[in-house]
Amino acid sequence: MGNNVTLGDRFSRAFQLALELHRNQYRKGANTPYMGHLMGCAALVLESQGDETEACAALLHDAAEDQGGRGTILRIAKEIGEDVARIVEACSDCLEQPKPAWRPRKERYLEHLSTADASIRLVSLADKVYNAESIVDAASKLGLQIYDRFTARRDGTLWYYKSILQILQAHPLPREEALLKRLSRACSLMP
Repeated sequence: MGNNVTLGDRFSRAFQLALELHRNQYRKGANTPYMGHLMGCAALVLESQGDETEACAALLHDAAEDQGGRGTILRIAKEIGEDVARIVEACSDCLEQPKPAWRPRKERYLEHLSTADASIRLVSLADKVYNAESIVDAASKLGLQIYDRFTARRDGTLWYYKSILQILQAHPLPREEALLKRLSRACSLMP
């Protein structure tokens, strides 16, 4: 079983661009290079029958939000493709700096996610699964201190991940099933 995706030059260019943009970035409260998160998201997309376009978007899903806003979207469109840029933009909850307040920004994103197409849903879900599982892993070492890393602290973080799960479980797509199970498990294990 599989979709026999070939990762070509476009994926290589997306990887190089992600590395350029995130080279000096680390995960919140950790010494882990941010690229690990991006590669993990791309792996989850590919393991869920995603195609090269979706894998490229997974590598770049935080590029505009964290590294340049609208200008980065335009660069992705030019260097990697408009289809990738469209997914990246749709997976970004904000392109402006400073970012608006956390809760209204996340509420808008959840509303958007409820009507998003399959590619946007898959890349977003891969990101959320990776993040939720990382929270559970870090909580096993740090306990509730893990939530000190997040603007929304514990209550907001739990609300956000459970809301995403609820939205995507309402009308699951076949290739999302394994990721939804993983997100559900992670949400149930978050302290």
